[in-house]
Amino acid sequence: MASLQPLSGSLGLRRAKHLLRRATFSLSKSTVDSLAQMNASSAFDVLASNPNNLWSEPYDPIPTGSPDGYWTSSTNPPNSFKGQGRKRMMVTGWWWMNSMQQASLKHKLTLFLHTSFTLSKDGGSGTSTHFFDHLRLLDLFAYGNLKALAKKITFDNSMLFYLDNTTNNANNPNENYAREFLELFTILKGPQIGSGDYTNYTEIDVQMAARVFSGIKARADRSIIDSETGIPSGYILVNKHDQNNKQFSHAFGNQVITGGNTESSIQTEIDHFINMIFDKDATAVSFCRKLYRFFVKSEWNTEVENDIILPLATQLKNDNYNILPTVKKLLTSQHFFDADDSNATDEIIGSKVKSPLQLVNELISHFGVTYNKHIENWEFYLCYLFIHNYFLQVAGMGMYAPDSVAGYPANYQEPDFDRHWFSSNTVVARYKLIQSIIDGRDRITGTNRLNYLSIDMVGYVNNSSNPNSAKGIVTEIANYLFPESIDDSRRDYFAQNLLEGYPDYYWLDAWSSYKITNDDTIVKARLNALITAMVNSAEFQIT
Repeated sequence: MASLQPLSGSLGLRRAKHLLRRATFSLSKSTVDSLAQMNASSAFDVLASNPNNLWSEPYDPIPTGSPDGYWTSSTNPPNSFKGQGRKRMMVTGWWWMNSMQQASLKHKLTLFLHTSFTLSKDGGSGTSTHFFDHLRLLDLFAYGNLKALAKKITFDNSMLFYLDNTTNNANNPNENYAREFLELFTILKGPQIGSGDYTNYTEIDVQMAARVFSGIKARADRSIIDSETGIPSGYILVNKHDQNNKQFSHAFGNQVITGGNTESSIQTEIDHFINMIFDKDATAVSFCRKLYRFFVKSEWNTEVENDIILPLATQLKNDNYNILPTVKKLLTSQHFFDADDSNATDEIIGSKVKSPLQLVNELISHFGVTYNKHIENWEFYLCYLFIHNYFLQVAGMGMYAPDSVAGYPANYQEPDFDRHWFSSNTVVARYKLIQSIIDGRDRITGTNRLNYLSIDMVGYVNNSSNPNSAKGIVTEIANYLFPESIDDSRRDYFAQNLLEGYPDYYWLDAWSSYKITNDDTIVKARLNALITAMVNSAEFQIT
């Protein structure tokens, strides 16, 4: 029976790395070792602490000689800056640099909120500064309240631009945002049971929701600051709002919401609408299904639906949609660690294909991949010229830029779901990533451009427990890198990258020679071959 009962006892290595992978973008060896000594609840609390951003705001080093610098805090109008596409990339780079350097659940939940209230930074969402405000809003609510976020994001300038609600007026309604709010962001459709009737709502409800949302306008100059979030927001233009009452369908008990005719009463009208949506059990269930698919597994059976998702939905609704207690319940449960049945290796751990973002961040965090900080504006070159434009783009994950408002196919498109990350179109980027890091050059797109990355496998192994043993090195790396331990045949297979067909003492001699002469030519080449094989193995592609 699938169980939400909390896992007891110390996590140990296997479960600690599972939690760390699923809850963060990090795979630091020291963090795994630390979490392994804790129980699930304590480990979760460590990961759920509130991180301090190491990079306070994005920086643009262009134009050369007179850079726009920290343009998001400039008093100049957001649209007065050139290079908006590059600047939007730098905003995602700001977020990525912080997520990559910290083992924090908050960054993972920020991305989850992006998959729930989706927009594309490059798809008509306003200026780069508006997108920066949008990301800050998601970050602010990552440990917060989904219902409150649903209202705040309705006034988010980027969202107002992206789904055209800034053009939604009483005399010329635009249903784009209202439709996605119901269909994708909150309650979801449910099975269609009639013409324009999707169980959870109807076409009439889309029309009424559009009328509720009418008259909300984007503020391009960011001059309106939300008093609760401190983040720039849109505003209500009262004479463009449909001030009539709105009657919803049988899906909502034919509820009537009184139309507002002042800014305050329109705010109340929107509150009543959002409360109506979030009062429905289907809304809580939809968010918990999203959480399960994002953190645990893409597909599940009736047992999991009844014993995991529905109880979580009840908790989420009872907690008034505060997200963190529900996430903790899920990520500390016996079910999450596959400890709720007799076979602890058949369901959850190692069941998902890693996203490209997870893949590159684990590589960087685990092996201490460095970047040449002596290069001026190294953050720009790393984010813009490699991670963002080359690897993630070719690997099928435009960062905060999915192809549609539905999001990344891996998060919603059955029957493949997360298997969309691994396809004939994306596999080249995944397999050439480690070679690009080893070479310090882009090997993915063929530009051969410097990427300023460096991996020191000799230094990594030098700090391992048994660097003299080829099989010992493989076992130790596999124990951290892979979801499950490998058997002897797989260990021997990887060890051949160090032994080259020779007996075990070959590596011992090579390593001893390096320690005496300090010439790492041979051991470096062998270790680079080993890590290429292990990173490109099926075991590392899953989580």
